[in-house]
Amino acid sequence: MLTELIAQVRPALGLGQKQDIQTAAAHLGRYVSHNQTGCPIWLGDDCAAIPDGEGYLLLAAEGIWPPLVETDPWFAGWCAVLVNVSDIYAMGGRPLAVVDALWSPSSQQADQLWQGMVAASQAFNVPIVGGHTNCHSSYGALSVAILGRATQLISSFAAQPGQVLVLATQLTGRLHPQYPFWDGATQAEPATLQRQLAILPQLAKQGLCGAGKDVSMGGILGTTLMLLETSGCGAVLDVMAIPRPATVPLATWLRCFPSYGFLLSLSPTHLDAVQQCFAQAGITCQAIGQMVPEPQLILKAGDETEVFWDLSTQPLTGFTAPAQPANAAP
Repeated sequence: MLTELIAQVRPALGLGQKQDIQTAAAHLGRYVSHNQTGCPIWLGDDCAAIPDGEGYLLLAAEGIWPPLVETDPWFAGWCAVLVNVSDIYAMGGRPLAVVDALWSPSSQQADQLWQGMVAASQAFNVPIVGGHTNCHSSYGALSVAILGRATQLISSFAAQPGQVLVLATQLTGRLHPQYPFWDGATQAEPATLQRQLAILPQLAKQGLCGAGKDVSMGGILGTTLMLLETSGCGAVLDVMAIPRPATVPLATWLRCFPSYGFLLSLSPTHLDAVQQCFAQAGITCQAIGQMVPEPQLILKAGDETEVFWDLSTQPLTGFTAPAQPANAAP
């Protein structure tokens, strides 16, 4: 089963695009120094965590997949805000504002991108405060950047062997008709969306979770790899334990970008409390694996196991763990 599943899923995860990030790692290194304190700002997390007073400013940006911009501009605009908001919450923060950079052949073609961005801005209560607009371009493109703030971080550098790997996700929704996107947000009430996302900074504040990452275009497996690479450890992931919608095949779900999806690494003693927090907001949260010392992602199904990726021989993004774990999870 696993051999067939890996053959189906791995080419579709866009891991080659994640390896493009190695160009940034080659030029920037593993961290940059804060220009006032000299403290390292580690690169490779969902956001740059910039020390600021008693907490952190969180800064991130996302470029939107060009085929989506071209064929479904409203949803592309929505997703541009959504993915940035998720990055902030994934690090235990709360978003402050976004800016956009938009290129379009005409103002008419830009209109649906704007409608999608504004709808998401209102749904997540995050204002669009500026950016760049060009309606005389030979192509359509969209990127959005976001600013947020956190007092206690959830970091993808902080996962440790012995912790349990948990997936929190929204199983109510629908598949996009063309692309592997699970939409559990566009039809939801804004208050519900905001309450569900607010669980992440609550967990960080309560000391229940200090390590994690939001599920990106790399799907559950690609995102797990990025978490392992920055933390310098590995995981055994039970594919049969992964919660998914009853109507979606496992191979499809593994390569989906969910509108709400967070991989968390936490102490087994905190699992029950974390699951209760998500359950109260209508979010499914299940343990799907175990963190281990060897830097490999090993898939498990019953008695069958197979190495999906060996980070010791094949880097993914090139951003690796610091010598001493940063913001170690409790």
